[in-house]
Amino acid sequence: MKVLGIETSCDDTSVALYDSEKGVAENLVSSQVDLHDHFGGVVPELASRAHLVNLLPLVDMLLERQKLQLKDLDAVAVTAGPGLIGALLVGLSTGKSLAMAADLPLVGVHHIEGHILANALTAELVLPAMVLVASGGHTELIHMPEVGRYERLGGTLDDAAGEAFDKTAKLLGLPYPGGPQIDRLAKQGTPGVFSFPRPLRKDPRPVFSFSGLKTAVRTVVDGLPRPLADQTVADVCYEVQEAIVDSLCEKLFAAARKKHVGAVYLAGGVAANGRLRDRVAAEASKRNLHFLAPERVYCTDNAAMIAYAGYCHLEAGRTDSLDLDSFPRGPVASWR
Repeated sequence: MKVLGIETSCDDTSVALYDSEKGVAENLVSSQVDLHDHFGGVVPELASRAHLVNLLPLVDMLLERQKLQLKDLDAVAVTAGPGLIGALLVGLSTGKSLAMAADLPLVGVHHIEGHILANALTAELVLPAMVLVASGGHTELIHMPEVGRYERLGGTLDDAAGEAFDKTAKLLGLPYPGGPQIDRLAKQGTPGVFSFPRPLRKDPRPVFSFSGLKTAVRTVVDGLPRPLADQTVADVCYEVQEAIVDSLCEKLFAAARKKHVGAVYLAGGVAANGRLRDRVAAEASKRNLHFLAPERVYCTDNAAMIAYAGYCHLEAGRTDSLDLDSFPRGPVASWR
């Protein structure tokens, strides 16, 4: 089965082909980082317009490289939400048009489910599992007994982990996107120079909070002499990263213990963070839990995860009609 995947939930335009016999045959991504860098974050209207320009040429390129025609596909899978509504509409409208033109089944995929199932593109899933979804817009814990069944245990009460990374980077004058910059500079940081809070550490609920951490970082950075020394920036990056990773790991493994799962997984853009991957690997090993970090290319937004998720839906006999609508927010739902 060959499934075309389309992902336009935010600022990356991506198309991919998932072949049930070969795996991911192609995964193309057109980044908008340079477009939004000047603004220090994603501008929704600019993102939507860029998707309009980039999407169909990417589809043509994918089909040409794979020596396929639209009629050779078996289905179209597209992100229906959550995300920027204008950006989502570009992808969904295109996916519907392609499906209708070639008389192909259409599958709408929840963006978070795509990120979760991206782990299956690296290796076969070990289930039941606890999944930490962490990105610029999401930080939540999902219990996954099987593919298609998801139980959201809790999430952030205010800001997402990825937003805390990006806001810190902006305060330090680092380039956009900030998360990878902090990951890189933290390796040069000196432990103990700064101290930042671990919000809700004693709260037994599976919830997160990063707004207080952001305020603490701003207070510290605003009080530092200018210009900021390179080592000072690295020291701040180190401690901020430690605070975020501590919060994520503690809640992840507490939830895993409560649900008696055999594996833990990471999903979303923050899953690419080197320190988080190392810490989860070490803690999982101590607890005899399976863990294998997803390939970094599948942590950020990509259509390969959408194509694979669509394939899972199709295997279970679930498709959508051309009346399918996009949605800007909403929890991942079970469909099995």
